[in-house]
Amino acid sequence: MKPVIVLVGRPNVGKSTLFNRLTRSRAALVADAPGLTRDRQYGDGRVGDRPYFVVDTGGVVSSLTAAKDHGDVKSGVTAQVRTALTEADAVILIVDAREGVHPADRELVADLRRQGKPVWIAVNKSEGRDPDAAVAEFYALGSGDPVAVSAAHGEGVTDLIQRVLEKLPVAEETEPDENVPRIAVIGKPNVGKSTLVNALLGEQRVVVCHEPGTTRDSIRVPLDRDGRRYTLIDTAGVRRRARIDDPLEKFSVLKTLQAIDEANVAILVIDAHAGVADQDASLAGYALEAGRALVVAVNKWDIVKESDRMWAKREIERKLSFLDFARVHFISAHTGTGVGGLFHSVDEAYASAHRIMTTPKLNRVLQAAVTATPPPLAHGRRARPKYAHQGGKNPPRVVIHGNQVASLSKSYRRYLANTFRKAFHLIGTPVLIECRQEENPYQGKKTGGGRGGRRTKRRRS
Repeated sequence: MKPVIVLVGRPNVGKSTLFNRLTRSRAALVADAPGLTRDRQYGDGRVGDRPYFVVDTGGVVSSLTAAKDHGDVKSGVTAQVRTALTEADAVILIVDAREGVHPADRELVADLRRQGKPVWIAVNKSEGRDPDAAVAEFYALGSGDPVAVSAAHGEGVTDLIQRVLEKLPVAEETEPDENVPRIAVIGKPNVGKSTLVNALLGEQRVVVCHEPGTTRDSIRVPLDRDGRRYTLIDTAGVRRRARIDDPLEKFSVLKTLQAIDEANVAILVIDAHAGVADQDASLAGYALEAGRALVVAVNKWDIVKESDRMWAKREIERKLSFLDFARVHFISAHTGTGVGGLFHSVDEAYASAHRIMTTPKLNRVLQAAVTATPPPLAHGRRARPKYAHQGGKNPPRVVIHGNQVASLSKSYRRYLANTFRKAFHLIGTPVLIECRQEENPYQGKKTGGGRGGRRTKRRRS
């Protein structure tokens, strides 16, 4: 198994920047604001032929050994760091060269010694300085030889990670499994997305607080359930664009949209007590446009009065009628009621999104659909679909060839998509219809008539 290297430090010392540098990605949200990272974030790194896991954590200023969980954000972040340290093979404590040795750095070093894990000190923001001068005062922390680095510019990072890996055993690398479903949990702020992720995992993996906007980044969490592997992605809540003033929230929303694009299946979480809002429908529409399979989780169902439940169901059917192919679950993430059933729908949607549709059956279904309901006239002409084949998966794409098929209306394409969905038992996934119109062989050819009794041929387009 690859070694696990955990990044810890005070807020705003550059942990997420170093995480992105080590993983050669932009997976962690980075901004010039303290306390941005709250949940632990995992990533893959490599130096030469040495692979490793790296874990980004939230900034801590209080004791790791004495802090208790009281449910607020700060204690939740500290609990996340403590959990990450239990998994660590080595720890990199990041300090700020510009600020010098901070009292909180001394406290963190003392706490890390009690953990019994190898600790390396990375003196970040050392660009433009003599390396020896930058690290001189950090020897006072008494944790080996500090290394001067610049996470933003990449200076000293390779030297740092090589030193860390020299003390760790070499592990065999396994090929990543491309068949692992990626599940993005999406929704408005404060609908219970993080609570649902924790319920699915069976542990307090991500920070949960009654304050809206607790989750700021998209957190990827591996999960094994009933012998199958998944990757859960907890995302930040998405509000209407007009209400977003904070630049950090704009970045969080961008991360959420990227997570939707990356996922195979999206679980849309709706607050049952608040009902379906326009933003719920807008977010579902974005996932649909991205071609993602969908499962709808109506959360907080336990606090909806029995007399109001029928009305709530009708509202969901009315406002989310364009998601009639998706399974709807009425759950309580807080109590765990109905949460287990989500996996069956996720598996069903994932399998449907990757289903192979044979060409002979596609053509039989197409001809039967056209015979039952011929395409409407467009500009005085009727389209004539001739044959179809599968053009892709995730989502399923059906390519239709024929005369004038480019003129098929959106409603007729929906009719064909629903017909294919029913014939191939596709649950929870959109079906894309692509039309490829055949060229008219007579288009552009000049045919002459005239003398000698020859008749003039008309061009037909």
